[in-house]
Amino acid sequence: MCYGQCARCIGVSLVSLAVLCIVANILLYFPNGETKYAAEEHLSQFVWYFSGIVGGGLLILPPAFVFMGLEQGDCCGCCGNVDCGKRCAMLSSVVAALVGIAGSGYCVIVAALGLVAGPVCRDAYNQWNYTFGYTEGEYLFDKSMWSQCVEPKNGVEWNISLFSILLALGGFEFILCVVQVINGMLGGICGYCCTHHQQYDC
Repeated sequence: MCYGQCARCIGVSLVSLAVLCIVANILLYFPNGETKYAAEEHLSQFVWYFSGIVGGGLLILPPAFVFMGLEQGDCCGCCGNVDCGKRCAMLSSVVAALVGIAGSGYCVIVAALGLVAGPVCRDAYNQWNYTFGYTEGEYLFDKSMWSQCVEPKNGVEWNISLFSILLALGGFEFILCVVQVINGMLGGICGYCCTHHQQYDC
């Protein structure tokens, strides 16, 4: 298998993950599908950090397209003997992967902080605040506490579900970008194709 083909697989996967991150982040603005909470600024500050839209989304798409462009239909004669430009391209993809690592890392960190802080809720005293902020994330494992959030209805589940999705997606993106760093370095140092069989198979 050519290192470029591996990069293309990573790129395609990253595009899908980036789109899902953007969708998950957008949904965080509309608890229960309602727009009034965003209009009234009754959302967690971590929603406004655009971790899924920017970190897990827009910063992932350019590297993903770079990776997808590395793979060519014919990888014969590219083991450093004919076209060393392909080696340079693989090495340059490492820089793109580092951008992806930064974006996905940002997504993971913000999502984790959003989970720990919890949603902004109207409590029993009719006050809007971080109802579970004092629990330091313990509310995640104690559903009996969720009733403290009077409004938005199902706001805790909405917040936990979407931030958890962002955390998982960002984690997958991070892993894939790290894999591409390794793949890019191997492709650049060892050659675009990894076996002599592939070199003469056309």
